[in-house]
Amino acid sequence: MKSSIKWVDNVQFVAETGSGHALVIDGAPEYGGRNTGARPMELVLAGAASCTAFDVVLMLKKSRQNFTSLHVDADAVRAETDPKVFTAIKLTFRVAGKSLDPAAVERAVKLSKEKYCSATAMLGKTAEITTEIVISEA
Repeated sequence: MKSSIKWVDNVQFVAETGSGHALVIDGAPEYGGRNTGARPMELVLAGAASCTAFDVVLMLKKSRQNFTSLHVDADAVRAETDPKVFTAIKLTFRVAGKSLDPAAVERAVKLSKEKYCSATAMLGKTAEITTEIVISEA
């Protein structure tokens, strides 16, 4: 896996992923940024949330759950001193569908957290990761 980061100006960068996609990364104005892109640590958190969402979607499909939406909210707390790693992450999974089996949804979230999600496995070295599941009929 590869990524290339090109400095634009101040604390703004353009990242290009190995799969050929680009995105703008920028810092907060108090650090010289112009708020033109996501912050680096926001991307780390979004990456973890999307990694686990990816796993859960695949497992729900495999278990033939009739879900119509999946939304993961990620809330993190960072250390107060450098390096300001994540110390706590709460992932809230909101799953909607018809006649969903709560046990299947819980199993998918648990397997993602404990076995499959590389991003949460790495972040779990510094952060306590907790999950919440909200299931609704759609």
